Amino acid sequence: MESEAGPCSPRGPPPQLSWRNLSRNLLLAYQSFGVVYGDLSTSPLYVYTSTFVGKLQDHRNEDTIFGAFSLIFWTLTLIPLLKYIFILLSADDNGEGGVFALYSLLCRHARLSLLPNQQAADEELTAYKYGPAAQITSSPMKRFFEKHKRLRTALLIVVLCGACMVIGDGVLTPAISVLSAVSGLQVTDKKFPNEAVILLACIILVGLFALQHCGTHRVAFLFAPIVVIWLISIFAIGLYNTIYWNPKIVFALSPHYIIKFFRETGKDGWIALGGILLSITGTEAMFADLGHFTALSIRLAFAFVVYPCLVVQYMGQAAFLSKNPSSIPTSFYDSIPKTLFWPVFVIATLAAIVGSQAVITATFSIIKQCNALGCFPRVKIVHTSKHMFGQIYIPEINWILMIICLAVTIGFRDTTMIGNAYGIACITVMFVSTCLTTLVIIFVWQKSIFTAAAFLLLFGSIEGVYLSSSFTKVLQGGWLPLVLSFIFMGIMYIWHYGTRKKYNFDLHNKVSLKWLLALGPSLGIVRVPGIGLIYSELATGVPAIFSHFVTNLPAFHKVLVFVCVKSVPVPYVSAEERFLIGRVCPRPYRMYRCIVRYGYKDIQRDNGDFENQLIQSIAEFIQMEADESQFSSSESPSLDGRMAVISTRPVQSTSSLIVSEQMNFEISESIQSSKSSTLQSLRSAYEEENPSIRRRVRFQLPQSPGMDPSVREELMDLIQAKEAGVAYIMGHSYVKARRSSSFLKKAVIDIGYSFLRKNCRGPSVALNIPHISLIEVGMIYYV
Repeated sequence: MESEAGPCSPRGPPPQLSWRNLSRNLLLAYQSFGVVYGDLSTSPLYVYTSTFVGKLQDHRNEDTIFGAFSLIFWTLTLIPLLKYIFILLSADDNGEGGVFALYSLLCRHARLSLLPNQQAADEELTAYKYGPAAQITSSPMKRFFEKHKRLRTALLIVVLCGACMVIGDGVLTPAISVLSAVSGLQVTDKKFPNEAVILLACIILVGLFALQHCGTHRVAFLFAPIVVIWLISIFAIGLYNTIYWNPKIVFALSPHYIIKFFRETGKDGWIALGGILLSITGTEAMFADLGHFTALSIRLAFAFVVYPCLVVQYMGQAAFLSKNPSSIPTSFYDSIPKTLFWPVFVIATLAAIVGSQAVITATFSIIKQCNALGCFPRVKIVHTSKHMFGQIYIPEINWILMIICLAVTIGFRDTTMIGNAYGIACITVMFVSTCLTTLVIIFVWQKSIFTAAAFLLLFGSIEGVYLSSSFTKVLQGGWLPLVLSFIFMGIMYIWHYGTRKKYNFDLHNKVSLKWLLALGPSLGIVRVPGIGLIYSELATGVPAIFSHFVTNLPAFHKVLVFVCVKSVPVPYVSAEERFLIGRVCPRPYRMYRCIVRYGYKDIQRDNGDFENQLIQSIAEFIQMEADESQFSSSESPSLDGRMAVISTRPVQSTSSLIVSEQMNFEISESIQSSKSSTLQSLRSAYEEENPSIRRRVRFQLPQSPGMDPSVREELMDLIQAKEAGVAYIMGHSYVKARRSSSFLKKAVIDIGYSFLRKNCRGPSVALNIPHISLIEVGMIYYV
């Protein structure tokens, strides 16, 4: 999906394209129903049931029911409509939304990032310059945040807390939505056993999680119609109930009824706010899923369809309950005319599944972003759609979510207790987004601190009241998201702490450039044909694994490339800006550096073209460096310093190299002569298992008489090394705490971090490195 143009883009389309732009946004608005609004639109299934519980059941009369509806109406108006639709959708990051988008904006405009190996060159990325503050201005508050590392750490913890609550939503949304939908069976048959309802809900949940690997794209066209039919249904039912049961409910749109509600209910009414809160669950999806749609399309869908349908439905339910207060435990299904029960029941169940599906996918996305921040162990990420870039699937997380979701459904057996847990998770995410948006108003939008304070005071106070009400129900199920958040926060902290300690060890033990220069171009060993790609997290300097390898083995490849794959605080990095190429030592050493940059929403695809793009990029760098040296007074380039952005277009012929492609059915004579028969047979077997590598790209030098002889020699060495083969060298590290470390640090590193490293995906698998070409160098890190 495309994203709406941001503030840095040209202002609006040409007049002749205005109708095309409008029709595109209307189409995206229609598609957003199935992805964004499934959770929010199914809230009427359980809001009134979760509100009138406990002591509030003693206040079931017309005034309190009118007051509850008034609270729902103004909550829907102030939070989803005013805060999210009119304000928060403008705080996008290159068209992306969500907690990480806000954090990314702050990291770029106020330098609050804790990510290691960041460089000044990252600030030249097109996406990095996104936003109204192209020139970063200084302010006392900004300097205060940048000066104190503890504040930056606290900010990251707040962001991760919001992320953990989103993961909690991935557990609780399917449980409460599906269980509320299928509980309608007990309305038609009062003797229908509760165990049967639980069993049916569990069967649906197992099927829902089991089908996640297929991806939502295969049934995406079904999602939007289901939610649209559901919205039309609840609108019609709400309108019918309003007219038939109690038209006076329209007067409850006045906030005067909220005052009457609290006058009569007092503390019980404040506690009941945890149920009212469920009317806005799923609101965060409007901002989090912004990257798949446009801000205008989401605004159109909510303001003209979702909002009026929800208001009329809640109004109709309140009108029905004002005349039938005893029906509150099964309010939604009791308010449906009997002739329409079964069609609505089926649509409600399907809508609950759609809403659950969208939240599960959002959970995968947030975990992937945590992984990009270095705050979550490496997991398998499967891209399930060729058309919707953000649709991913994480098998390990999927099955963990399913087990926890089934345990919640079977253990709680009650939508009220699940609702208590669900409310805490949702309002915490909203409160975190309010706090981050307040900083965005100051640092990114460069508004006055009074404007930011007004925003925080208005929405922070409303959400703070709901948050305080939700925490009164910790013992009635509200403890669940807190426990889940504590577990996931512990995992994130341990992984982030261990990763940073390991990076700092590499940083302080990197090889001196003087040591390399002293070895000479041969490095004091035999330089064998081929290319050695040495992977490290260091963006500068030579990693310790290189010296470890050189001092223990008598040979190394003729061409060496130090590769660093890192994340930058932008959602996506374009292919034209992904590669940074530089030189590590003087030209005779044939040593280069390649930094591959990814955004927090980028997915590293295994397209089998990385080697060829790398060779092509290095060749272009060599040619560009030679061209620049003709106009420069300096004979020697800066070593391990200046780097150039080389476009990684699909492999094609350039001014430096001529590219030809062929199917690699047979190994060439030159390669056969340089490898043993055993290795040839292994390679053939590997190519049969991986058909993508059978496509072979060959490079040749162009017939250019004006090319500098030294450049031609270097390019020829590069081509010959590529023909001889590519080896991937990585460190197989063992991280241990020093003997002098405290007991807590030893527990975190030796037990927690080591356990996570052993049970997560290896870096070679995460980077799609072919195992037949992998060389691992064992090292022990004492941190």
